[in-house]
Amino acid sequence: MKLFKSKAEKELDAIIQRLIINMSNNYKDNAQDNLRELEAVYEISKSENRLKEKALSEYGRILDEYKEKLQGYTHKDQKPYWH
Repeated sequence: MKLFKSKAEKELDAIIQRLIINMSNNYKDNAQDNLRELEAVYEISKSENRLKEKALSEYGRILDEYKEKLQGYTHKDQKPYWH
C-alpha cells in the first residue's frame, strides 16, 4: 500500500470502496453505477496524465477484474427462486 497517493488515486480508491460495499450488500444497480463511474474517472485520469504508469496499470487491472465480475450482475438477470 502506498503511503502518499495522488488525488486521482484517492478518487479511484473511494469509488472502488463504494463498489465493494454495494456488491457485498447485493445492491446490483448501485454496483453497476460504481463500475461505470470507475471507468469514467479512470479514462479521464488516463487522458489527463493524472496517474503514473505503475498506478495506471494497477487501476486498469482492477477495472478489468470488476468488469469481469460484474458482467451479468443485474437484478433483471436474476432468476426467481420459486420457479
